[in-house]
Amino acid sequence: MLSRIAESLFWIGRYIERSDGTARILDVHLQLLLEDPWIEENLACRSLLQLMGSEVPRQQGLTRQDVLASLAIDRNNAASIAFSLESARENARRAREIVPTELWECLNTTKVRMPRRVAIEKTHDYFAWVRERAALAVGIVESGSSRDEAWHFFTLGRSLEQADMTARLLSTRSLTQDSGPSWTTILRSCGAYESYLRTYRGVPSAHNAAEYLLLDRLFPRSILYSVSRAEQCLREMEPRTDRIGVSDRAQRILGRIRSQLEYRPVADVLVELPDQMEVVQKAISTASEAIAERYFPTHATPTWTGEAS
Repeated sequence: MLSRIAESLFWIGRYIERSDGTARILDVHLQLLLEDPWIEENLACRSLLQLMGSEVPRQQGLTRQDVLASLAIDRNNAASIAFSLESARENARRAREIVPTELWECLNTTKVRMPRRVAIEKTHDYFAWVRERAALAVGIVESGSSRDEAWHFFTLGRSLEQADMTARLLSTRSLTQDSGPSWTTILRSCGAYESYLRTYRGVPSAHNAAEYLLLDRLFPRSILYSVSRAEQCLREMEPRTDRIGVSDRAQRILGRIRSQLEYRPVADVLVELPDQMEVVQKAISTASEAIAERYFPTHATPTWTGEAS
């Protein structure tokens, strides 16, 4: 497979998952700002923008409308939902010869229907629409694609972004200290509430909910599941031939962060939850860079200097 095609598939997976994860985080946080009058809105909005990797404006008195404009519909902000969905469509165009027609039509329709403004009272409907479009795109790939290299690159991108987004969602628990979203709210935003109840058979507690979203081996949005699936994709794309250790840098990074989470007591992780989630995000970013160096090498474009006179 050409590296440009592989790179496009990788980023299609990442951008689709990023739009879904951003919609989930914003839905939880903006709803919390509506329901809890004791939260300092300016501080919470600044923390959320910083958490999502968006530029924090200098103006005072940031509101949820400012966050919505920046992270939901701003087509020039790389952290926004609109930017992610447009970028997924653009990468699909570049890999049009291998992208399924149904996926192309789905992403194209999503771009066309993307609103340029959203009323604050319609935010929940907008986020639900984004999640539905992301689920449709993923469902098309999962149900109609061979488990070949194309699927592995798409799933690799999705898995890395999913781990990153779950880490960011867990970080929102500490944005506003004691007034942060409840664990029930966080589980619902991940679509994990009902499966959590079937697993733990009780009201969500901090320990159990964090354990479920961090370490559950069966729930597809848990960080451990996502990192393990990314490792599996890397192994299957290039079967191991070395007899000692692991030579692939991305696999080493992912294996290290997986081991740190898997073998550390959950109580210790909870004490330093924001810091631990930042470690996860940095590991995902470093692994992504290692994958780009290995599979998507960039070379300087040769330029014609002309014939010496």
